[in-house]
Amino acid sequence: MLYLGIDIGKNTHVASLIDETAKPLFKAFSFSNTTAGANSLLAKISAHTGCQTEIEIGMEATGHYWLSIYSFLAEKGFVVHVVNPIQTDGWRKGTEIRKRKTDIIDSVLIADLIRYGDFVETSLSDEDTLSLRNLSRFRSYLVSSISDLKRKVICVLDQVFPEYHTAFSDIFGETSKALLSHFQTADAFENITPEQLEKALEKISFKGFARNKITHISKLAANSFGLKFCQDSFALQLRLLIEQIKFIDAQVADVETEIKAILDKINSPITTVPGIGDVNAAVILGEIGDISRFSNASKLAAYAGIDASVSQSGEYQSKNNKMSKRGSPYLRKALFQAALIAAFHDPVFSAFYQKKISEGKHHLTAVGAVARKLCNTIFAVLKNNTPYIPQI
Repeated sequence: MLYLGIDIGKNTHVASLIDETAKPLFKAFSFSNTTAGANSLLAKISAHTGCQTEIEIGMEATGHYWLSIYSFLAEKGFVVHVVNPIQTDGWRKGTEIRKRKTDIIDSVLIADLIRYGDFVETSLSDEDTLSLRNLSRFRSYLVSSISDLKRKVICVLDQVFPEYHTAFSDIFGETSKALLSHFQTADAFENITPEQLEKALEKISFKGFARNKITHISKLAANSFGLKFCQDSFALQLRLLIEQIKFIDAQVADVETEIKAILDKINSPITTVPGIGDVNAAVILGEIGDISRFSNASKLAAYAGIDASVSQSGEYQSKNNKMSKRGSPYLRKALFQAALIAAFHDPVFSAFYQKKISEGKHHLTAVGAVARKLCNTIFAVLKNNTPYIPQI
């Protein structure tokens, strides 16, 4: 049997081939991340074997750059193993005395790891699960973009109309955004004409509420301490920022609709777990993939990075181990969001949370403990494919 290790890069990959005794047959063969590059790899391999079953290929799951070459090789009938970079780092530390990391070393190291066989293969999800992961991560990006835009809106408002925020409990509510689309500065609110008012109210649902708010804001505008110069440039910024927020809000809604359609299709019991709605369900299912790759709930917790780190030397062992925070940050965030809800809305998790608080634990520490317990529940629900039953 031969073993091929591929060190993945954005534009160029590096491959090394070894035999069963770890003897290198070729090292550091560089090929481009294109069809032509992949075919050149096949030609290089064919000089040593003409049978796909006589070779095993290994590569790291590096970003998204490995997907194309993986798809190409799998379609050609090769056995391809995808491993987590954390495993190869651990293998490097165990085999490399000197601290060295190059494309050549890494490709040989991956080949040797596959030869040795002591690795856990990254699970490749089915199309629906992969779609959930892609959509949930894209939604996270969109939501983050909205947060950035909102901070910019606040920054501009603080300069041109610092009193505006006192008129609304949420300046990004629908009525407030509608008004800011038409009027951006204190002077604009103070000098609203009847025609401008009617146009602004056209697409606002609660017109009476909006009229009262405009009256209130106009009074605030009369004594505003906002800037009196460069108002046109600030007004343009504010209007465009509000338009971007509304546009991305609509995109988030579209993504959530698609997520809901996929969840309805796969009909997973995950949404029966406390604190897990459609959005969190998409994140959790997308990040976990096939639950069968985890033999127990502890391994799932470690994958989420909510397991305790271990600090031990000789007879000393730390009693205040912190959360490891390794693994999927998306999964970890989703579990914490679910735990925050479950801790106050489910009798079992609420009692567990209160128990931790009574022991003197900080709120966030107690929520972390709930997230760990929630991880056990999720593992059982997905492993057995049965809904969560609240214990009353």
